[in-house]
Amino acid sequence: MTRQWRSRVNNRLHLPREAAVPIVVPTIAKPETRVAVIVPFESPSGASIDALIALVAADMERVNAAILSRTGSEVTMIPEVANHLISSGGKRLRPMLTLAMARLSGYPGDGHIKLAAAVEFMHTATLLHDDVVDESELRRGKLSARMLWGNEASVLVGDFLLGQAFRMMVEVGSLRALDILSAAAATIAEGEVMQLAAAKNTATTEDEYLAVIRGKTAELFAAACEVGPVIANRPKAEQTACRSVGMNLGIAFQLVDDVLDYGGKSAKLGKNIGDDFREGKITLPVVLAFRRGNDTERAFWVRALERGETGEADLEHAIGLMTKHRALEDTMTRAHHYGAMAVDALALFPSSPMKTALEQVVAFCLARSH
Repeated sequence: MTRQWRSRVNNRLHLPREAAVPIVVPTIAKPETRVAVIVPFESPSGASIDALIALVAADMERVNAAILSRTGSEVTMIPEVANHLISSGGKRLRPMLTLAMARLSGYPGDGHIKLAAAVEFMHTATLLHDDVVDESELRRGKLSARMLWGNEASVLVGDFLLGQAFRMMVEVGSLRALDILSAAAATIAEGEVMQLAAAKNTATTEDEYLAVIRGKTAELFAAACEVGPVIANRPKAEQTACRSVGMNLGIAFQLVDDVLDYGGKSAKLGKNIGDDFREGKITLPVVLAFRRGNDTERAFWVRALERGETGEADLEHAIGLMTKHRALEDTMTRAHHYGAMAVDALALFPSSPMKTALEQVVAFCLARSH
């Protein structure tokens, strides 16, 4: 990435130049340490979502009330499992984006409240299902629902939440919003199946991997952002712009997650460092390191990820290969590229506190360390 291009991206994202591409420093000096250390992504300018939180606070109170009321059931296990995850400290970024885009579009009604709650239910359902598929033990630093109630309960409660989400969409009365979110639900499922097909397959290409994360992660961001201007009956150009914000932000968000799995801190991530590696997941840092490696290095990735034959030192070795081939750094470069496109999509809207807050959300997602 040229110095001029990087400076242009940083200015657009309100990030200082030194925060553009985090420096990855493998801790290989001490044999007993097998986790990379990433220089913190936070920028001195304090990129955060605080401004967005403040602007949508009143609406989020109503969303939270809707969420609590819709998790009620005479079947005791349903609210127990649902509230375990819903109350576990997630930032609720996706529903906040729904609220923000509705306000940015000048929407005067209250349909965005139910749509935001529906978006959060869709997200929670996918997390419950993902943890079963991935056999994850932790979620946001706590035992995952499947570890406490079992796989069956996690899947079925996820289905319950999806049902409640669709009920709220119908109540809003916008056929187009219902179409967008129901199509997103199908696309997310497709993305998950695509990920299963790519799992443990070191031949996965970058384009194939990006197709996976567009489906499984970015599509819900895109739909969450698009429904705001839709229910506000804004012009097609604004609807498309909001969708672009969400799609590009979602891709950037996932790419940062991919990097953090090999260089974050377990306490902040809410999961174990190297979970993707141990589960044989093919993420972009792996794709880049595999393609750029020699035959011996590729043989290591095949053994570790495809055959699942890993030893205690293999995570450290994997991080070392990623550092050698700039895989983590270049993944962050790509994340910044998508972040810049998200900010560009906002350019269609006039200056306002909400627009500035949304630009800072992009910067935060690139700068977060958890």
